[in-house]
Amino acid sequence: MLLYPSRPSSYRNSIENARVMDAADSLHIALVNNMADGALEATERQYVELLAAASGDLPVRLSLFSLPQVPRGEWGRSQISRRYAALDELWNSDVDGLIVTGAEPRTEDLSNEPYWQSLTEVVDWAREETASAVWSCLAAHAAVQHLDGIRRRPLTGKRFGIFPCSLQTEHALTAGLPQSFSIPHSRWNDVPVSDLQASGYHLLTCLEDGGADAWIKGGRSLFLFLQGHPEYEINTLELEYRRDIARFLRGERRTYPSMPVHSFEPETERRLSELEATILAGHAPAELPSSLGRTEHPNLWRAVAIRFYANWLETLRDKRTAAARSRGRYLCAASAAGD
Repeated sequence: MLLYPSRPSSYRNSIENARVMDAADSLHIALVNNMADGALEATERQYVELLAAASGDLPVRLSLFSLPQVPRGEWGRSQISRRYAALDELWNSDVDGLIVTGAEPRTEDLSNEPYWQSLTEVVDWAREETASAVWSCLAAHAAVQHLDGIRRRPLTGKRFGIFPCSLQTEHALTAGLPQSFSIPHSRWNDVPVSDLQASGYHLLTCLEDGGADAWIKGGRSLFLFLQGHPEYEINTLELEYRRDIARFLRGERRTYPSMPVHSFEPETERRLSELEATILAGHAPAELPSSLGRTEHPNLWRAVAIRFYANWLETLRDKRTAAARSRGRYLCAASAAGD
């Protein structure tokens, strides 16, 4: 049950159990949404709907934040100021769990990004003040660089599409997941498995080629790192592909984007290949179609994503329960000592 204090009207029909309220016994999740303006609302919606589905009867409060240095236009700044809390409010919040999204990279070295200092402050704060934190895509790369000096490496091409993954170890976060499944990925860089293992990270899931999909590192807060995007909706990759074609047409990128793999049915792939040939021949259409075609299959990763985040929420609940019991024992001991 998701308790969402500033729910947009567009979510009202899709999240039947969401209620505007404050519950002392609810888990408090902070979402630090750093996506660019064009994906800001979609990313928020994806996490809202995923947490609503994963929480079941467990009351979960969601608060929205964003790094202030993420470059935004007028619309994005308006949305952030109207609906998101200032990052300074995060430091004194009663957060159990944290989710931090990526952002579109502008520099090769993440430490040169305008939001680097704020992001590292969030990492350091989360390590001490949360029970667990999820670092998604670029945020995962930034976090391991800050924590252990692990540098991401550029791929030969964009890893873009729906990719098979497999479980690597038994863990509470992967309980109930199938041995193999598919997850969307959309990234130009990779974190080497050897570097992660050398620094004490533990792989949860790997791609078919052995690359890391999800990994963890324990401590006061359990840090979970995701290179994939289990939160994606079925048309997210299509929309990204359409966006990149539009950028090519505007001259904002030099090369025509690669089609997301394992994403479209064969007839759609054929038509999109014809569109690419037409554009490269200098005969671009006046405007791109609003929909590029039919996907190859339904959202195969949705059930996995829900189970995964349900496990994460249960982990937060168990940690809260254990902390409460510990405080209770301490208070009883202190009372007895006073007697």
